[in-house]
Amino acid sequence: MLFTQKQFLLVFIIVSFLGSAQKSEIYTSDLKDFQKALTLYNNKQYNAAQSLFEDVKNSANDEVLKSDCSYYIANCAVRLNQHNADDLILEFVEEYPTSPKRNTAFLDVADYYFENSKYAYARKWYDKVDELSIAWAERERFYFNYGYSLYATDSATQATRYLNRVVNSKEYGSQAKYYIGYMAYEGDDYDKANSYFDQVSDNEKYKEKLSYYQADLNFKLGKFEKAIELALGQLEKSNKDEKSELSKIIGESYFNLEQYAEAIPYLKDYKGKRGKWSNTDYYQLGYAYYKQNDFESAVSEFNKIIDGANGVAQNAYYHLGESYINLDKKQEALNAFRNASQMDYDLKIKEDAWLNYAKISYEIGNPYQSVPQVLSGFLDEYPKTNYREDIENLLIDSYITSKNYKEALELLKGKNSFENKVAYQKVAYLRGIELYNESKYSEALDLFTSSLKEPRDSKFVAKATFWRAETAYNLTNYNDALIGFKQFYGMDEASSLPENQNLNYNLAYTYFKLKDYNKASDYFQRFLNNNNTDRLRRNDAFLRLGDSHFVSSEYQSAINAYDKAIQINEIETDYAAFQKAMSYGYLGNSNTKNKELRSFIEGYPKSALRDDAMYELANSYIKSNETDRAMQMYDRLNSEYKQGAFTSKALLRQGLVYYNANNNESALKKFKEVAKDFPGSGEAVQAVATARLIYIDLGRVDDYANWVRGLGYVEVTDVELDNTMYSAAEKPYLDGDTDKAIQQFNKYINQFPNGIHALTSHFYLAQLYFKKDLYENARPHYEYVVGTSKSEFSEQALVRLCEIYLTNSNWSEAIPILKRLEQEADYPQNVIYAASNLMNAYYQTEDYNAAERYAEKVLDNSKLDNKVKSDAKIIIARSAIKTGNEDKAKLAYADVEKIATGEVAAEALYFNAFFKNKEGKYKASNTIIQQLAKNYSSYKYYSAKGLVVMAKNFYALGDAFQATYILESVISNFPEFNDVVEDATNNLNKIKAEEAKTNSSIESDGN
Repeated sequence: MLFTQKQFLLVFIIVSFLGSAQKSEIYTSDLKDFQKALTLYNNKQYNAAQSLFEDVKNSANDEVLKSDCSYYIANCAVRLNQHNADDLILEFVEEYPTSPKRNTAFLDVADYYFENSKYAYARKWYDKVDELSIAWAERERFYFNYGYSLYATDSATQATRYLNRVVNSKEYGSQAKYYIGYMAYEGDDYDKANSYFDQVSDNEKYKEKLSYYQADLNFKLGKFEKAIELALGQLEKSNKDEKSELSKIIGESYFNLEQYAEAIPYLKDYKGKRGKWSNTDYYQLGYAYYKQNDFESAVSEFNKIIDGANGVAQNAYYHLGESYINLDKKQEALNAFRNASQMDYDLKIKEDAWLNYAKISYEIGNPYQSVPQVLSGFLDEYPKTNYREDIENLLIDSYITSKNYKEALELLKGKNSFENKVAYQKVAYLRGIELYNESKYSEALDLFTSSLKEPRDSKFVAKATFWRAETAYNLTNYNDALIGFKQFYGMDEASSLPENQNLNYNLAYTYFKLKDYNKASDYFQRFLNNNNTDRLRRNDAFLRLGDSHFVSSEYQSAINAYDKAIQINEIETDYAAFQKAMSYGYLGNSNTKNKELRSFIEGYPKSALRDDAMYELANSYIKSNETDRAMQMYDRLNSEYKQGAFTSKALLRQGLVYYNANNNESALKKFKEVAKDFPGSGEAVQAVATARLIYIDLGRVDDYANWVRGLGYVEVTDVELDNTMYSAAEKPYLDGDTDKAIQQFNKYINQFPNGIHALTSHFYLAQLYFKKDLYENARPHYEYVVGTSKSEFSEQALVRLCEIYLTNSNWSEAIPILKRLEQEADYPQNVIYAASNLMNAYYQTEDYNAAERYAEKVLDNSKLDNKVKSDAKIIIARSAIKTGNEDKAKLAYADVEKIATGEVAAEALYFNAFFKNKEGKYKASNTIIQQLAKNYSSYKYYSAKGLVVMAKNFYALGDAFQATYILESVISNFPEFNDVVEDATNNLNKIKAEEAKTNSSIESDGN
């Protein structure tokens, strides 16, 4: 169908009209939906609104409508806390940069966050707002909201700038002034704060809040009376937290007005920040109590100040020290003053604290450093002090009273005043006594000699002279000892000194060791004439008097002396009885001798001399031609002492008896038994030589040759050369030519390793090396002696070999030798020596049960000196500690404490304190540790361990300052003792973790 032009135009018009009408209808529909979505938005139905806005945006062609929809979609996202809300806002701004809603979008979002107290988010969007695009009517709200958001996000300077723009606003002015004032208050601009607070003080909305701040402001401005007035007015209206803060303001204000009695109740009512007080809080209450002379309460507050490192803490520790002094608690005061003296915040307090610390150290001792060190340290620091003369006098005296003589000697070096030289003389002497008691004789000798080089005080000259002689005696320098004892004897002061009491006894023993038996007898008798009380020493003196007479062939006098020793019956009664019997023999009274020996054998069944008595009795029977009785006694000896020192001799004697009676076969049997069971001994060599004669008489030389070849002894043809070479070695030995004797004995042993005199040569050579302190050279020769059958040298060789092993702490090799010595020794003192060293060796090898067993065995001997008793008790105590038997350890340490000296005494005191701590006797424990610090400060290990126990005591007694200060001091002062530092650190961490719960000033690692 063809249209005309007119018809075509009409159709176009109709079509165009229809299209336009359709578009208008769609737009109208979008507007309707947009309006519906807006209604939902205004009714806070953000989910539904957001969905409808999205539909409108997707269907709309109008850019303005799309822009508005994007704006509201983003706004809904904000209000719905959708995670992409901020992105939607930014997308809206980027997509529609010319939208009139751009600034409104920022402002609306910011206002939304502000109204919901999300000030950081609000600030972020207020930052984007163009304030010039905001209508004048809306600007005040913008300035306030933005200013408050800045305030809430800690931007006080910017906040103040915006809030200042509305200070005159009718709606926002009061709020702005309040917050500007508050920011000034927090920024310590109290005048400004006060000015702003005054402008809103009549506003009911702020009146209640301002009461606290104004009270605090006045306090901080130093207007304490006004602060008290305002705080008291508000106190009853306040809640619990506010009441605590107001109480603090009132209490501190009274404190600053020096009205301490009024301050105390308010300071006590303060509950702290988040339930914790600071060191300053404790200081103020403590000082208030201190000013009221309530020292107990002052201490209870001051001692809660831990980790203090400022002027307040220094002041507190100083006044804590004074409070302790007023309570007569000097140990506690020592720590407080020491702490204050180590701080530099107030130099006057530092000096006064150091002075007090020095004086108290002198009075009670010091566990951290020596008293002389403290006193001299004060003088070095304050050379112009008004107390110089007093402290110098204390210093000189402290060298003696501190008892830390080792360190005192170091401090005295180079000090040349008369007083210091007098002090040096005494301290050197006292240090010498310490070393002597520790058996360090060579070192002690040097100190006594040093003391005598400063002969200022005649009393100490005399004492040092005596003890130098005594030390020389212990070093076997008997000639030096004799000279010293005689010098002492001739001194005027000697008669008044306790050392003089037993001087004759000392001289007697020295002469005895020098083999001047006549003078030894004379001095033993002098001692006995003048001493009637010391039974043990009298007993010993009678024994040695008897020995002196015996050696001098004065046998009746010897018998008389031995009789007196037997009557006293304290020590070595068996020895006296044996020597008495022998003396009768030398007087030619064989019957009495034999009677005494028979009585001895039956009367002393456990005596180490019993086999000696049997041997002597048998020999005596031989001399009186009672051969049968002799042979019976020899047989008894051989039966009861199969490996005894006299067994080989008894067998040889029996062989000789048979030989002299022409009973050759019986003689050979005995000689062969000696040669087999005691190879290499002198008796064995003699037995072989006599057997040779028998074989020759019997014409059985071949039998003899075969027998001897099997034994491995020297050929009889070499005997003359053997004896000659041995004599060449023995002569320089007897003449005292040590080096030549060593050379000759070595030559003999190399030539005749199994010679007649091999045993004797090895023993003498060992003795020579030992005398020259060549212990490793001596050792193999002593080992040779103890490796052969028992002889006259066995016991002494065992003792020396033990000494060598023990000196080198070679416990595993020492133990079997000590056990042999214990079993084989004839001398009681060697049995005690073996047992006492076995207890120590077993302890060192951690066999604590064996150590205890031997210690108790040692203590079974009632004739022990205190040193041996102390050693045994300490082994029992230490072993009990190691095995967890604290009850046993406690009893043993208590016994040790009664008799010990030096480091062992320090150890016993420490454990006394340790056990009292465990029993909850904290004050008693501390008293003992103070004694340890005063009398045994040179034994640093136990001083340090004692301090850790003291810290535990103080914490249990509620004194956290003392506890933490002591532990920190241990950690810094005793780094060389790892175990003690570790213990101190663990305890310190526990205490700080506990105290940090109530003290905000404490930094705790928290355990």
